[in-house]
Parts: sequence; C-alpha cells; structure tokens
Amino acid sequence: MSLSSRRFRYYRWDGTQQIDQLDAEQILDAIADDVLADGDLTRALQRLFRWGSDRPDSPFPGMRDLLERIRERRQQELSRYNLGSVLDDLNQRLDDVIDTERQGIERRLSESRERLARQQARQRGEPPFEASGQASEIASEAEEEPYDESLHELLERMAARKQSQLDALPPDPAGRIKSLMDYEFMDPTARQKFQELLASLQQQMLQQTFQGMQQAIQSMTPEDLANLRNMLHDLNEMLEERQRGGQPDFERFMHKYGHYFGQDLKNLDELLDYLARQMAAMQSLLDSMTPEMRQQLQDALDAALQDPGIREELAQLAYNLGQLMPDNPYAQSYQFSGGEELTLSQAMRLMEHLREMQELEEQLEGVRDWRDLQRVDMDKVRELFGDQLAAEMDQLRQLTRLLEDAGYIQRTRRGYELTPRGVRKIGQKALREIFQHLKKDRFGQHQIDRTGRGGEPSDDSKPYEFGDPFLLHLPKTVMNAVYREGPGSPVRLQPDDFEVYRSELMTQSSTVLMVDMSRSMLYNGCFLAAKKVALALDSLIRSQFPRDNLYIVGFSYVATELKPSMLPHISWDEYNYGTNMQHGFMLARQLLSRHRGGNKQIIVITDGEPTAYFDGEQVRFSYPPTYQTFQETLKEVARCTREQIVINTFMLERSPYMAGFVSEMARINKGRAFFATPDHLGEYVLLDYVANKRTRLR
Repeated sequence: MSLSSRRFRYYRWDGTQQIDQLDAEQILDAIADDVLADGDLTRALQRLFRWGSDRPDSPFPGMRDLLERIRERRQQELSRYNLGSVLDDLNQRLDDVIDTERQGIERRLSESRERLARQQARQRGEPPFEASGQASEIASEAEEEPYDESLHELLERMAARKQSQLDALPPDPAGRIKSLMDYEFMDPTARQKFQELLASLQQQMLQQTFQGMQQAIQSMTPEDLANLRNMLHDLNEMLEERQRGGQPDFERFMHKYGHYFGQDLKNLDELLDYLARQMAAMQSLLDSMTPEMRQQLQDALDAALQDPGIREELAQLAYNLGQLMPDNPYAQSYQFSGGEELTLSQAMRLMEHLREMQELEEQLEGVRDWRDLQRVDMDKVRELFGDQLAAEMDQLRQLTRLLEDAGYIQRTRRGYELTPRGVRKIGQKALREIFQHLKKDRFGQHQIDRTGRGGEPSDDSKPYEFGDPFLLHLPKTVMNAVYREGPGSPVRLQPDDFEVYRSELMTQSSTVLMVDMSRSMLYNGCFLAAKKVALALDSLIRSQFPRDNLYIVGFSYVATELKPSMLPHISWDEYNYGTNMQHGFMLARQLLSRHRGGNKQIIVITDGEPTAYFDGEQVRFSYPPTYQTFQETLKEVARCTREQIVINTFMLERSPYMAGFVSEMARINKGRAFFATPDHLGEYVLLDYVANKRTRLR
C-alpha cells in the first residue's frame, strides 16, 4: 500500500492513549515558555510535574491528571458491584446444599423401591427386570443381600423426617447454617458441599485476623483447636493488660504464637496495627452493607464457627480492639451502585483492593514533585492501575534525570539551572516557532549599505555575464546546449550556454538588541515576547550568521548588558520602573565601538517613550516625560548616527508621546520604526534582520 493511499484517523487526547516515551527535548519544549515567563527553572519543572503538558505534538499528563484518573478508577469499582449479591451467593450455596440433599433422599427412596421390587420378584419366581443407572450398579452389588419391606418402610420414615427437617429450616442464612450443623445428611455430596461452605466461611473469619491461618477448622486436630483457643485467650489477656496501663510480655507471646501472624512484629503497637489492617477488609464490608444485610452476614459467619470457645474469644478480641482503637484507620465504608455479583471471598479481596487504592491515592496526594515519587512503589501502582498509568508516572519521576542526561540542566546550590546547551535549545525553539508563522509578503526587501564580504549562492540561476563568480549550474548549462543542438552526443558547449548560480552579498553586522524591562512591559504582556525575540535572534545569528555580533541590553531605570545565557532566568520585579533609553543607547554605542567594520545597528523593543535619563551621576525620572528627557535621549541618538549606527524601533504600544518621539528619532537617524503586537513581534524583528543581511547581485 502506498503512503498516499493510507488513511489515518486522529482523536482528541483524553489521557488513555498509548504514548511514546518522553525525551529530554520534548520536556524542555514544554517548559520553555514557562521558564521565560517566570525565570525560575525549578518552578517551571514543578508546574510541568503538577499540570503536565497539552502541547499537540507531545501531550503528557501531570500529577493532577493521574490522581484524577486514580479517583475515577476507584469510582468505577464502586459503580460495578452489588454488595447485596454476597448474601445472595451465600443463600444460593445453601439452597444448593439443601436441593442436593433432597435429590439424594429421593434417589435413596427410588433405589430402595427398585431393590424391594426385585426381591419380591425373585420370591415369586419371576425373571428379574433391568434397573437403570446407579440403581442397577447398586442392585448388582447387593443382589445376594436380603431386603424386605420393613427395611424399606424404615427408610421411608427416615426420609420423611429428613424432608420435614429441611422444610422447617429458617429462612435466614445463619439459622439454616446452625440447623444444618445439627442435621445428619443422607446424601454424601450434600454433606461435602456443606462442609466446604463452612470451611470457606471459617477461613474468611480467621484469615481476616490471622494471616498465618491456612488450615480450616474442620481439618484441625483437637490439639490444633486447643492451641488456637489458647492463643486467642492469651492475646485478649495481653490487650486487656494494655488497657489497664500495664506492660504485657509481648516477646513471650510472639515466641509462642508468632506463626499465626506471618510477619516479624517488633512490639505490641505493631501487632495492634497489624490486627487493625487485617480486620479492615471485613469491617469495611460490613460497614458498606445495610444494617439488615450486615446482621445477617455477621450471624452467618458466627454460626459457621463450630467451636464455641473460639467464637467467644474472637468476639472478645473484636471488643478489645475496639477499646484500644475506636476508629480503625484502615476501614472505610463504601457506596456501591453496580449490578455485578460477588462472592464473599471476592468481596473481601475487593475491600482490600479498594483500601490499597485509597492508601496509594493518599500517598500521591502528598507528592510535591518528582523527588517524592522516588518513594512510591511503582510495582503496586502497576498492579492496581495498570501498566500505562505506571509508565506515565515513571515519566514524571524521571523529568530532571532526562534533562540532566541530555545536558540541558544542571543541579547547583541554588537548585536546577539551564546549561548553555539548554539556553541554546530554548532559543532554537523560539526561533522555530517564530518562523513557522511567517508570511511570504510580510516585509519587502530593504535597502542596506553594501558592505560585506564575498557572496553566497542562492537557489536561482542566470546566464553567465562577464565578472560573475563562476558558480556553474551544470545541469542547466548542459540542457541549454541540448535545447540548442537537439538530442545526440557529444554535447558541444558554447559561451551562451553557461548558466551560473545567482549569488547574494552577505553583510557582516554587529547588532545591539535593546529590550525595555520597565514595569509597563509586564503589565502589557510584552516582556515574555521580548525575551523570546532575544533568544530567537541569538539562535538565528549563532546558526546562520556566525560572523555577526550580537549584544543584548536591558534597560529600565538604568541599562545593563545581558548575556544570552541570562535571558531565561531574568524575572521582572516591582522595582523595575522607568524607561532610561538614553543610558541604553549609550551602552549600546560603547559595545558597538569594539567593531570597526561591517554594519552596525540597534534594534529597540519598547512599549513606551523615555521617562528617565542620566544627569551627571544621577538618574532623573519623570512621568509624563519632560522635554529635557526627550532632548537628552535624542542627543544620544545623534551620537549613534554620527558613528553610522542605524536604529530600528519596534513599538509595542501607540501613544502620542511615543509616536512623536519615535518620529523625531527616525528623522535624526534615518532608521525605521514599526508597530507590532507582542504575538507578532518575533516575526517582524527576525524577518527584518534577515532581509537586511543580503541583497541579490546581478
């Protein structure tokens, strides 16, 4: 299938799709704007960790999204099951035991009738008739045994009595269990089913308290039962002594009975916590039921414990734990609203599952950043919520490691900081975003002073003229000869056939980017756009015009030189007031004086007219700006003009003061002035810079 014939379907990101593993570049792209806006890398990483990214090219969830999905998953469990089905399952198993017994009684009667009939036929000398099924097998085995009507009548009276007992069974499960425990079964299969039911209920009662109880009571020897009663009795005595304020001998108790608990417990507090955790599943199940259902299940479980001593000790243990720990921290009631059925053992596992989900959720709610995730058991996350959520959480855990391994950030005493490579990468991103939105006709070509070195080939070609660089375009040269002479060989070239690449004159320039850092730039939402332009211009010059020189000057109350590596971390504060454009021009002129050749220019990004200037050693600030402020600033513009420095101004706001000042500045300097909104500032600045870098040579 060709690529053009394939069809693709795209869906909106909802957090459930399988995503590729994140790489460091995607993470840096996701935090770049945040770093530029705030200037603090650590805070940007923390926000990314908390909220994730919704970038179309690389979306990934944050901790908030994962927590919400965990809550939704737990709610799905509650909306899936019906706790009332636990009692329904118990009643169905009891019904099955009773039905099996009734069928067994009827089968015994049927076999007895057939046997009596065969006996009577033999006595009359009649040929025996063929019995069917199990009756035939039993008849053949007992063919020689005598069987008379009195034995059959005895069996019928017994069967009638058994049926009456079954008819008289109470309707509730606890009552039926108690009655069936005193009932002598006639059918062995029914007896086995009832014993299995009792064993299951007993296991649920004992294993909810003692993890080491793997043996059913029915299979215990009298000695095993006595040991269990003694352990429960000693445990209750130890808890009662604790209630009285004493110091029970915990080590002696564990030395004797430690195998019942399946864990290495160090003290009585750990034992209490263990018992509370073990009993939480049953307590949660009972608390989640209606009072009527709760009583029925509790009575059924009590009835299943045949040993009255064990039953009494367990009841006393529950009371003592209630006194020592009035509120079990591991037990919680749940509101179920689904229809799927559960057995008792399934319900107990579900309660444990929900408790583990809630504990993990509470642990994750306390997670502040990727460092706290190191303490989270990812295997437990995978077990409870699946591979994808665990993988996404592991991505969050590795945020900083991926960036460090890629060389984009480094850990210092002040926290995480961008490396020079990270700053360049953010600049490349800003440059890429700006050029993605460029339109072909946004700017025309601007005239420049033709001071440059050499020429660079372009993609276009032209007929060769005397004096052109001989950058031969071989395919077009050969084709010109073929068009002239027609097909055939050899191809003979003539001077008119030669075609060469057009070349563009590349200018070498030194630029100062002056960025307004006054208070209004932040209020008007221009500060982030200006920082992105500075980084993008730095990246453009480094990658495409490495011979050019770029300086960045930030100005507010005073002006200062900014290194490109400082740009992402520069943040605005309330003390940055004033627009000292005069000092900015002065500093820019000093920086450009280091270079004798090439073009020199100043690019000014500002949202207001100058409001401050140096008067000797003192800064004068005034708003609205005074005549003196304008004059001192224009004097510095005139000095730049005398040194052949072109000033291009990009205005982010329009005001009468600013329009008048910029118009006068353009008159003096012959530079250009543009009005641009913050969202298109980068396109204007970068395209104008590129357009003034080259002119086509004929």
